[in-house]
Amino acid sequence: MASAQQIDGGPSDVGIEITDDELYEVLANQRRRFAVHLLKREEQRMEIGEMAEQIAAWENDVEPVEITGNERKRVYTALQQSHLPKMDRAGVVEFNKDRGVVEPTVALENIDLYMDVVEGKEIPWSLYYVGLSGVALALVGAVWMGAWPFLLLPDLAWTLAVVIAFAFSSIAHLYYTREMKVGELEKPPELQ
Repeated sequence: MASAQQIDGGPSDVGIEITDDELYEVLANQRRRFAVHLLKREEQRMEIGEMAEQIAAWENDVEPVEITGNERKRVYTALQQSHLPKMDRAGVVEFNKDRGVVEPTVALENIDLYMDVVEGKEIPWSLYYVGLSGVALALVGAVWMGAWPFLLLPDLAWTLAVVIAFAFSSIAHLYYTREMKVGELEKPPELQ
């Protein structure tokens, strides 16, 4: 059983106790992730109808004005009966079923989610850095042993090459991470 964590943005913030299991349960479903994205992006109270319309549009890869009544109703019903009550119990949102409104809580505002979405033949960043470290280690070994053609350039040039490779990789990773943060862009990261 996961222990309770305090999700907060800093020492002066009021924290809300939420377990890892509760957070993973909230994020386990695409509609709930979409709801989290919307609320983090909007940073304010939303009507469930407005939320259902946008989520239905994302699910059907159309503009909100193009969704059908059935598509919207299906999402609305699932949000109202299942997803939002579960998120409310976890303390991520405040859901007022009678008024039909959803409001982000401090816990949601302070959860900084990053989606490491890997598509097609892409590799995760963690594997990329392991590979880059392996290449750098092999290069250092070849330079240390004096293997040809590594003798053609001074040791400092090879050191600089390794540093530049890691610097460019970390800059690319920083850019990618910002693009994949929940609530940062118009669409959720998994739809980018």
